[in-house]
Amino acid sequence: MLSYDVVLSKNVSAGEKILKLGFFTMPLHPMGSKQHETMQDDLEQIKFLDDLGFHEAWVGEHFTAEWENIPAPDIFLAYALAHTKNIILGTGVSCLAQHNPFMLAHRIAVLDNLAKGRFYWGIGAGSFIGDFKAFGVDPSTGEQRDLMNESLEFILDLWNNPKPGDYKNRKWSFTVPERMDDVGLGVHTKPYQTPHPPIAVAGITEKSGSLKTAGRKGWIPMSINFVPQKSLAGHWASYEEGAKESGVTADRTKWRIARDIYVADTTEQAIEDVKNGTLARDFEEYFFKLVPRMRGNLNVFKTDKSMTDEEVTMDYMIENLWIVGSPEDVTRQIKELYEYVGGFGVLMVMGHEWKPLDKWQKSMKLLKEKVIPNI
Repeated sequence: MLSYDVVLSKNVSAGEKILKLGFFTMPLHPMGSKQHETMQDDLEQIKFLDDLGFHEAWVGEHFTAEWENIPAPDIFLAYALAHTKNIILGTGVSCLAQHNPFMLAHRIAVLDNLAKGRFYWGIGAGSFIGDFKAFGVDPSTGEQRDLMNESLEFILDLWNNPKPGDYKNRKWSFTVPERMDDVGLGVHTKPYQTPHPPIAVAGITEKSGSLKTAGRKGWIPMSINFVPQKSLAGHWASYEEGAKESGVTADRTKWRIARDIYVADTTEQAIEDVKNGTLARDFEEYFFKLVPRMRGNLNVFKTDKSMTDEEVTMDYMIENLWIVGSPEDVTRQIKELYEYVGGFGVLMVMGHEWKPLDKWQKSMKLLKEKVIPNI
């Protein structure tokens, strides 16, 4: 079975360049929020973007982050499938170091079958300090990356040709039993897409080893919203280097770049909305507190590492990382980003708990109807 993306691309004429719109949500909700309410809010955002014609939506996985409060994105996405029509859904990401690969292989295969191909599988090693502690992973040794690679090998074997026997490493062990063909007993669950759902990997650091591996394997590269343009250029260089090692041409249409984006009728109104609303709140109350605990400082946001953390202000974010303004100004900023990095395929808008919601909905309509047609 072809991937859903290939099917969608059949009507695109040769050589035509289309910048697609995607959505990536952690999600983000302040501490103390009611989980059943926030998940419904997250679903309503995805439903709205589906109706608006967005190409895809990704949902993060975090176990110990109260702000990022979906620990089981596969379950959430299965629910979202029943409430959407066209939008492709993806895990952003399944943190492989935190899952038994035998169980995860079955859950992801079931999700892909439910989606009938309307699914991308984002994978990663994990990066959240609380989750590492919960699952007994020591990030100082880098074992999470080894566990990710070993888990993925197990999972692909289970989908491709599960041979009877013991599978084990220092973290997991499971057994594939001998098959009983006369009664159909044995490991049998496979994904809908062949040989598996399109795999995506996210990168953070400028010389991302994860994206180099993605290039080597031909997987989808995704760039996080936190980093400045210089780091994005480094992301593609890493991906292209990996692709060259495998003797393949790196395809820029696969590249997803995430950005915090807000569009209003005027740039002045847009700046006022983000500085006095949800976007500033989420960075001031969460990211600017969390990132130094995980990385020691706010360097990931900085265009110049000699900057002090105090210089990373809302005005700095608007000028350097966020895409904020009128349709005309946002069009210019996206064009500048596109030209600086040399092109990419999908612009992923970051999710937030936008209030009032109608302003965010208008922002997304302006992006889809007034900005993208002019890119």
